[in-house]
Amino acid sequence: MSAFSYQAVDSGGRMLKGVLDGDSERQVRQQLRERALKPVSVSAVAGARAGISSGLLTRWSARGVRLSAAERSLVTRQLASLVRSGLPVSESLQVAAQQSSRPAVQGLLVQVRSRVQEGRSLAQSLGEHPGAFDDMFCAMVRAGESAGFLGEVLERLAEHAESGQQLRQRLRMAMIYPAALLGVAVLVVSLLMIFVVPSLTRIFVNSGQELPALTVALIAVSDFFTSPRALALLTVLVLLCAVFRHWLRDAGHRRQWHALLLRLPLLGPVILQADSARFASTLSILISSGVPLLDALRIAGRVLENRVLHERSMEVAEAVKQGSSLSRAMRKADIFPPLLVQMIASGEANGSLAEQLAHAAGNQNRELEMKLGTTMALLEPLTILIMGGIVTLIMLAILLPIFDINTLV
Repeated sequence: MSAFSYQAVDSGGRMLKGVLDGDSERQVRQQLRERALKPVSVSAVAGARAGISSGLLTRWSARGVRLSAAERSLVTRQLASLVRSGLPVSESLQVAAQQSSRPAVQGLLVQVRSRVQEGRSLAQSLGEHPGAFDDMFCAMVRAGESAGFLGEVLERLAEHAESGQQLRQRLRMAMIYPAALLGVAVLVVSLLMIFVVPSLTRIFVNSGQELPALTVALIAVSDFFTSPRALALLTVLVLLCAVFRHWLRDAGHRRQWHALLLRLPLLGPVILQADSARFASTLSILISSGVPLLDALRIAGRVLENRVLHERSMEVAEAVKQGSSLSRAMRKADIFPPLLVQMIASGEANGSLAEQLAHAAGNQNRELEMKLGTTMALLEPLTILIMGGIVTLIMLAILLPIFDINTLV
C-alpha cells in the first residue's frame, strides 16, 4: 500500500484535505465515495521521482516527520482510547490519521498502518520514525504488545506526555512576563539612547561649558549607540554565538560546557533537578510497563540532556549489569539528588520501585516549579529596579546641567 493525499467535497460543500492509504488512486477514490465525499484530486504522497517508487518515497519522507509534544500527546491519547475500546491496531491507526488536521501527521500514521498490515509489530513500525517516536516510546509499546496490555501502556504514555507538556507550559508561562519586561526595558533604554538623549545633550555640548561626569558618560554611551561601532559589536557577538554553537558540536567540548553548567551556583541545581526528574519519570513508566530494569536504565539515560548526567547514568546501568543494586549504583555515581537515591532504595526494599520513582519524579518537578517560580518572582521587581535605576541615571545626567543654568548662560 501507498499513501495518497486527497481533496474532496463533503455534502455541505466544504473542501476537505487528508491522506489515505490504498493500492491505487482508484481505490482511494472509491473509499472517499463510500464516505459520502466527492473526490476532487487524489495523488500519491511525494510522487514518483527519479525511478523511485511512490511507496518507497512515502516511507523515506515519513521518516523525516517530527511530532511536537502536543501532537504526540494527542496521537497517543487517541490510540490509547481506540485500542482500549477493542478496535484493532490497524483500524485505530486509520481513525487517528483521519482525525489529525496536519497532513504530515496523517501521512506518518498511514505509513505506520501500512507497515502493521504488512505483518510488522506496532513497535517495529513506530521505530522506523525516530523523529516522531523515541526509544522510550517504542520500548514501552514493545513491552505492552508482548505482555498483552497495549492499551494500558499507551494510556501511560499519553499521561506521561501530557504531564510533561503541562509542566513545560507552566514554566513557559512563568517566564513570559519577566522576559517581556526585560525586553521592554532594553527597548526603552535603547530608544532613549538613540533618539532622545542625542537631541538633548547636543545643547550641552554646543554650550562649551564643563559638564558633570555623569552627563559626559551619558553622551559617550549615546555616541556609541549611534555610531558604527555598535553595529560592529553586534556583529562580533553574533559571530561569537555562531562559533560557540560550532564548538559545541564536538562531543568533548559539549561535555565540558555541560560540566561547567552543573557547577554554576543557580543554574546548576536547576539543570540537575530537571534532568533527574525526567530520568526518574521515564524509568518509572518503563519499569511499570514491563521493560527490564537494565534496558529501562539505558533508555532513560538517553533522555538526559546533560552529557555528564548521561555518562553517569550509563555508569549506573553498567554497575547494575554487574550485579549492583540500583540505589547503590546511583549513590556511587555521586551526582543524583540524595532524596531520589533514598526513595529508590526504599522502593527496592519494599518491592515498589516504579511507584517510588514516580513519587520521586513528582517531588523533583514540584521543587523545580517552586524554585523557578521564586526566581521569576524575584526577577520581576529586580528588572523593574534596574530599569528604573537606568532611567534615573539618564534623567540625572540630563537635569544636572540644567540645574547649573547660570553656568550654561
